[in-house]
Parts: sequence; C-alpha cells; structure tokens
Amino acid sequence: AMRVACLFACCRVLADGVSQVPFKVMRKTPSAVSRHPDRNDADQHPLFDMLYRRPNGWQTSFEFREQLMLHTLLAPKGAFVFKNLVQLGGREVLAEMFLLDPARVDVKQEADWSLTYRVRGRDGNMQTLAQNAIWHVRGPSWDGFTSLDTLDLAREALGLAIATEETHARFHKNGIRPSGVYSVEGTLNEKQQKDVVKWLKEQATEENMGGALVIDRSAKWYAQQATSGVDAQHVETRNLQLEEICRFMRVLPIMVGYSDKTATFASAEAMFLAHLVHTLMPWLVNWEHELEDKLLTEAQKAAGYFIKFNVGALLRGSPLEQAQKAEVERRCRLVTVNEYRAQQDLNEFADTGANNPDWPLNAQESGQTSAK
Repeated sequence: AMRVACLFACCRVLADGVSQVPFKVMRKTPSAVSRHPDRNDADQHPLFDMLYRRPNGWQTSFEFREQLMLHTLLAPKGAFVFKNLVQLGGREVLAEMFLLDPARVDVKQEADWSLTYRVRGRDGNMQTLAQNAIWHVRGPSWDGFTSLDTLDLAREALGLAIATEETHARFHKNGIRPSGVYSVEGTLNEKQQKDVVKWLKEQATEENMGGALVIDRSAKWYAQQATSGVDAQHVETRNLQLEEICRFMRVLPIMVGYSDKTATFASAEAMFLAHLVHTLMPWLVNWEHELEDKLLTEAQKAAGYFIKFNVGALLRGSPLEQAQKAEVERRCRLVTVNEYRAQQDLNEFADTGANNPDWPLNAQESGQTSAK
C-alpha cells in the first residue's frame, strides 16, 4: 500500500503536518493586569525539552512525531509509545519516550475496563505492561481502545489504484508493438506459430515504429484489436482513485499535488486553511488531550500546566498579509511592537515604548482634546 503514491503522499502530509508545529508544555499563571491568566512557555518543566526537542537519545522531536503519526495512520491497533519511568529522589520521573513496533504489541481491555499491553521483545520474550507505562495513540475507534484498520477499510480503493497502475505499465511496455491479428491461410503447426510470433516481435522494434509491416503468403493484418489507454480511460480512473484514497485519509487532493483546472489562487488558499482546520486540528487536539492525560499529573494540571501545539506558524500569509495583520493588531492594541518582533524572530527594540500598546492616533488626539 505504501507504494501507492497517493497514500504515501497522504501519510507524509499528515506526519509532516503534526511534526513541524511547535509542541510545548505551557503554564497559566495569574495576570497582574487582567482577570485572564497569562500563558507562557513552561521551559523549566522536565517535559518541555522532551516534547520540544528530544524525546530519547536517538530521535529529535520532529523524527519522533513523524514516526508516531505513520504508526497511528497505518498500524491496525494504533501507535504505542513506551514511557521509561525511573525513580529519582523518591518519586517517579519520565526519563525518555520511544516507539514500540506495533506488530509486537497486543492490547487487551480487562474486566475493570483498564488496559494492559503485552509486548514481545526482539528476543521473543513477552512482557505485560500496565496502562500507565504506555502512551497509546489511536485514530477513529469502534471499541474505544484500538484504531479502525485504515488499510483494511481502504483495501478496494488501494487495490484498484495498484491494478490500474500495473495495467497502464503493461500498455506502455507493449506500446511500440503492432496491436492486431495476423491471419494466414491454412493451419500452422506449433513450430510455425512460434516462428511467426518471433518474426512479428522482430518487426515491432523502435526503428520500425510507424512503418509498414510486410507480409506474404496471402496473410492479412487486422490492426487495432486491443483497447488503448485512452479508450480504457486510464487517466480518469487513476484520478478517481487518487480522490478516493484522499477521502479515506481525510486529506484534500490539493495537498498531495492534485487539483482540478478550476482551482484559483484564492480557492487554493482557502483549501490550505481547510486542511489545517479539518485535517490537522483533530489530530493535534487528540494528541494534546492524550498527553495531558498520560504525562501530566493531577497536581501539575491544577497548577496550570498544559500541553499545546502552536499552529500560528502555519497561518502566516505573504509578507504583505503579515504586514497588514500586524497593523490591525497594533491599532487594536492586541500586540506591542516587541511582541510582534518576537513573533518574527527579530530582536526587541531597547526603547521602553516598544513594550507598550500603541493607542490609535485618533484616540490620542481625542484624549488630548479632552484634557485641554
């Protein structure tokens, strides 16, 4: 199935989409100027570096999330992350996280509704792990603890895509050969039939392409007996299968490099936004809820800690659109100059006024008039 270009592209789009977004532990703290709490990076939290930079000794956060998403999309039971918990200072601390091969893990729901995981090691030994040792990432589920098998559900669409690709390849393979019936009078024995077939193949070379076929002994050539790729509508069928696979993966066709001729720049921009809202966001929210439940303690959640994907980078437009957005935010006093520069990875201005919201010019003039 991964050899089907559309499915591989869908997996790459989803895996890269959840991997490129900044993934951080954050904390809500009381604000000194508002009743709404401040939200800041909790870079002192032990999970911060693990999620944002390196979850284990051999993978970056991007590589880890990319592999995790591929397992979630294609493995029948979902993805399984082992949480390596160690004792430190009398308390349990998460030292690292790494992915388990889904084919080596079996999940079972016990009578008390808890989950247990039987993991087969590379040496063949089995070990049973409790629910708190595994972060189990699932897609859409019927029973609540395993994913629906996407490849099994999409097997007909994938099978037809593979079949049409193979058929089209055979058409191209035999494309330089005459297609028709070579008819002769009388009956040919087995050796004569083989000789005729061999002779026809020798005539059907690239040098003879488009040339005449010389025959003898009252033989007749009835051409164009086979259906062509155009007659079989191979391109239309393959495009339809591309759309079918995208439906199963919930990815817009434009994201895998396919779009109809009616697409415009404006509609393409709307499609990219729809990809973020309807395709990526359900997965991002799923991960946020799972990680807060599996990695944060109740005390930490009560203290204001939470886990968040920052999708702001995916919403950046062209330089002109960013400048217009910055002007609107400044006039509405949503951001200060230095806050905007921080969003653009620029150094802050030393001027203290850059840390204060700007009042719109008409509001300043109105205030000065009232003062007078």
